[in-house]
Amino acid sequence: MGACGLIRAEEGKPPAPMVPVAPGAELAVNSVKETVRVWVIPVREAIAKPVFYVIRRGLKQAEAAGAKSVVLDMDTPGGELGVTLEIMEALDKFSGETLVYVNDEAISAGAIISSVADEIHFAPKGIIGAAAAVSGGGEDIKETMKQKINSYLAAKVLSFNEGNGFRAEVIKAMMNADYEFKIGETVIKPKGELLTLTAAGAGKRYGDPSVPLLSAGTHETLEALLASKYGAGGYVMSRLEVTWSEQLATWLTAAAPILMGLGLLAIFIEFKTPGFGVFGIAGGVLLGLVFFGHYAAGLSGQMPALVFVVGLALVALEIFLFPGTIVAGLAGAGLMLGALVWSMIDVWPDKLPSIDAETLNAPLLNLGLALVVAMMSALALGRFLPRGWFWDKMVLNAAVSGDAGTPPSGMGGAIGVDSAVTEGAVGVTVSALRPMGEVELGGRRYEARADLGGLERGEEVRVVGRSGRTLIVARRK
Repeated sequence: MGACGLIRAEEGKPPAPMVPVAPGAELAVNSVKETVRVWVIPVREAIAKPVFYVIRRGLKQAEAAGAKSVVLDMDTPGGELGVTLEIMEALDKFSGETLVYVNDEAISAGAIISSVADEIHFAPKGIIGAAAAVSGGGEDIKETMKQKINSYLAAKVLSFNEGNGFRAEVIKAMMNADYEFKIGETVIKPKGELLTLTAAGAGKRYGDPSVPLLSAGTHETLEALLASKYGAGGYVMSRLEVTWSEQLATWLTAAAPILMGLGLLAIFIEFKTPGFGVFGIAGGVLLGLVFFGHYAAGLSGQMPALVFVVGLALVALEIFLFPGTIVAGLAGAGLMLGALVWSMIDVWPDKLPSIDAETLNAPLLNLGLALVVAMMSALALGRFLPRGWFWDKMVLNAAVSGDAGTPPSGMGGAIGVDSAVTEGAVGVTVSALRPMGEVELGGRRYEARADLGGLERGEEVRVVGRSGRTLIVARRK
């Protein structure tokens, strides 16, 4: 056909008639490429539950939009192990290609997450490594536990990277200071230190045939990475925007000690003031935000919240049904504080937390700071606040015992209202009324409630009404 080319029939099918193609058209046919849809997910915080929710939402949106590639635009100091494992599993479920752009740090958990991606790319100043497991407070963990974690993580990383160059060994060298990483006779990392790589170090080539140590390329910008991989016009990029609720979860996680301290202070003020009002509601809301924030950050599940509710119920029983018994109130307060600590413990998925110093250090520190904030503020405000309904409920039995607990008439205690007590009758309080308590009229004691505010023991009162078997009294003027 001279200068004309021919389009061949697909292999395995009967040959179609030869169709002449104009000169140069064959090149045009072969060069036609599908535009790749790329979904970019920012990773800009410490690895915690909010970051997992962002990544999972981005992966689901990319899958629904038909994106062929997802890029984690990563700059993180690391984070929690349980969340790291969840992110690794989520990335592995994505049907398309996964990339990581280290821009500028992928430290600790960031390095382990990067190991799951199909390719790891770097900004010129990118750094990756230092992935040893530590406690929630940043301290070293016990040697036996460290060995278990390193062994598990090394196997996990290897399961994602069979036949993927040196990647599994590189990540192991980042996690395990006791591991000597050699390629042939070249020692990449000696024993006694953790491996951390720059962009240039990650791009060095080793082996025969030589392959890069970890990096798939160094690029000035994320756009330069995509242009290099897919061509200048070969991709359409969509960047995931972090929602207000995800940002709120990050803020709540950081502010947990302050929220907890203010919540406990508000409840203290509520106990010290008559009735139930704004401080009780505010305290409940603040402590609820602690749970909400840590649940969103991946530090707690439903069990801590359930324990907190049980504790709250016991405190309510103490206040409203069995005042003065103390046991229910103390047990409830203990459960509530324990639940707050539990909500902040870094746990592995579907496992109960281990009870040791490393695990409890950071949660107990947060709780301690919260208690200090609450106690110092309470001491500062205590002298200006009146005695409250809670304290009077708690000490009601004691207040009507002893010299004030035996009726002058020899009767066995407070009695209900009889027809002889009329409005305007005058008596004296034999216990504080906050708002409930007892009064004495004509040598007999009666259950009574203060009409407005509270009354101290020994005040003269007059009857202004009744509610069932309870007198309503006001200060005598």
